[in-house]
Amino acid sequence: MVPEGRPDGAGAGEESARLQAAGSVRKGCDLLANSQNGCLQSRRARIHQQINRELRMRTGAENLYRATSNARVRETVALELSYVNSSLQLLKEELEGLDGNVDANQPQSEGITVPMIPLGLKETKQLDWATPLKELISGHFGEDGASYEAEIRELEDLRQATRTPSRSEAGLELLTAYYNQLCFQEARFVTPARSLGLLFHWYDSLTGVPAQQRALAFEKGSVLFNIGALHTQIGARQDRSCPEGTSCAVEAFQRAAGAFSLLRENFSHAPSPDMSPASLSMLEQLMTAQAQECVFEGLSLQAPVALRDCLAQLHLAQEAAQVAAEYRLVHQTMARPPGQDRVPLPWTSLVHGKAEYFRALAHYHAALALCDGAPVAEAELPALGQIFLGLPASSEPRGPALPQEQEERRKLGKAHLKRAILGQEEALRLHAVCRALRRVDLLQVVLAQALRRSLAKYSELDLEDDFCEAAEAPDVRREQPGPLAKTRRRPEGRAPSFSRVKVADIFHRLGPLSVFSAKNRWRLAGPIHVARGEGGFGFTLRGDAPVLIAAVVPGGRAAAAGLKQGDYIVSVNGQPCRWWKHADVVAQLKGVGDEGVSLQVLTLLPGAEPPGSGDRRPALGGLLRSQKECGWETPEPAQASPRPLLGWNRKAKRGKTGGRLSPAPHP
Repeated sequence: MVPEGRPDGAGAGEESARLQAAGSVRKGCDLLANSQNGCLQSRRARIHQQINRELRMRTGAENLYRATSNARVRETVALELSYVNSSLQLLKEELEGLDGNVDANQPQSEGITVPMIPLGLKETKQLDWATPLKELISGHFGEDGASYEAEIRELEDLRQATRTPSRSEAGLELLTAYYNQLCFQEARFVTPARSLGLLFHWYDSLTGVPAQQRALAFEKGSVLFNIGALHTQIGARQDRSCPEGTSCAVEAFQRAAGAFSLLRENFSHAPSPDMSPASLSMLEQLMTAQAQECVFEGLSLQAPVALRDCLAQLHLAQEAAQVAAEYRLVHQTMARPPGQDRVPLPWTSLVHGKAEYFRALAHYHAALALCDGAPVAEAELPALGQIFLGLPASSEPRGPALPQEQEERRKLGKAHLKRAILGQEEALRLHAVCRALRRVDLLQVVLAQALRRSLAKYSELDLEDDFCEAAEAPDVRREQPGPLAKTRRRPEGRAPSFSRVKVADIFHRLGPLSVFSAKNRWRLAGPIHVARGEGGFGFTLRGDAPVLIAAVVPGGRAAAAGLKQGDYIVSVNGQPCRWWKHADVVAQLKGVGDEGVSLQVLTLLPGAEPPGSGDRRPALGGLLRSQKECGWETPEPAQASPRPLLGWNRKAKRGKTGGRLSPAPHP
């Protein structure tokens, strides 16, 4: 007897696979939520619920105000509206305080580093999958929906666990596993003309405003958003006082930027403000800037062995200038609509302060390169002049040259230190005027320490008989062509790796997705008894899971029994064979005697998509090319062509069916 195939292996391993999946859920879910992050997330969920309740009250009061003409009632409703609006403002300020709590996710380490900005996860309500899935399984697939209660409960448990993921790689695997399962459910149960009928309810991560939509794509997009948000929290928790921590933080922020970029490119109609193109672009810029900051921190931790001190300090000055430029771009986006209406004020203040702080650091390291570095070779003077003096890149020197005399270098270094001190004082002022940032003691320590270091160096260079006013130092150039640019590292967003997490379709018992999906309509026939003739059964087989009747011999036993070309064999002598391979069906047919075989076949009705031609798997720009790359464990014959990653406004590409021909066994 050939067991029915399944995506995750043979039937003997079914129980172990389910136990392993359940263990993964428990591992990636912070059920107790007893950490500081868990407490913050619980407070966010409570505030989101209160905001939702106040919004419903405001909507009802506004409708009553418009509907009534009674002056006394309108006065009472207006008073109630003012109370509700005040409550909403207080709740949003409380949520803003939690979002602006940049110190909550910072690591506890001996090193002193600038705090990072983590993003809170989107909250959601509990969802009942049972009713719509049971109705669809009974109505469309022709099976008893009650027999799939275990599968539905497994899907509900997985979704419930993703509401409180742990801030670790296990939490990321949990979210990725649920996302991959959503891809399976979308391919099996959703059609362009019909949704599941579920109302997916999610709260905005930045404002707490609820949004709801019936499209499964909204659920997938929200999960992808949380994958990016969880990467930001993991990156903010790294100990960046060591090279290993900075490398992990860089990768985490790159992954976060890649997730937001992926979402922005595929989500065209956002029901939630935090998933709008403008918000996602701003978040992508912010994560790229934080990754660039971690790159600078990693370089500052390395001891310059191959480079001389002057070139090493010069490289740090360039990197600091690049970080400052990235943060200035982020601040410009946050300071204008629609960013200023959505982003917490502490974020905007911190980004502005970081832009000033790193621009000051660029001048500080430029001063160290001028004053403490050894004299450089004449061939390197044009390149260094472009950085210290802002000279244009040219083969012929123009304007003033980089001074070689120690006194001139001291004066130019002093000018850079003056700008460094002014920038650090401005960063401290921005820190002081923001009430939320004043509570972040670590940030004040970093800024004050940098200012003291610059003042000490300035005092060292300031001579008693130096009565000449220091000239205005030019900006440090962050782009340097030539040999000095070889060691520069520009972090770019990296898309989430969905192939890391292998999952099996929870509803695999319904059959292969190539045939058994809501996109197809079919008719079951049988059991049909086919006797063996002199030339065999009179039909030819092709493909796997399910096996297709590729041709029927005219006048043969199969034709007489009513089998037709294009039918799929789903049962052999009462044994379900939807997942059987071609060789398994052939072997089973060879083993029958002269009494013949009893087959149940499935016929696709007009309007159904032929297997291999529909869109089944998510793919984006060649990122996800095959089912194995996506982490989907399916049987050998799975012939799935790519589909859009989130299934929004993309046309399915038509593929070609594959298979092999094999005549029915002869006696």
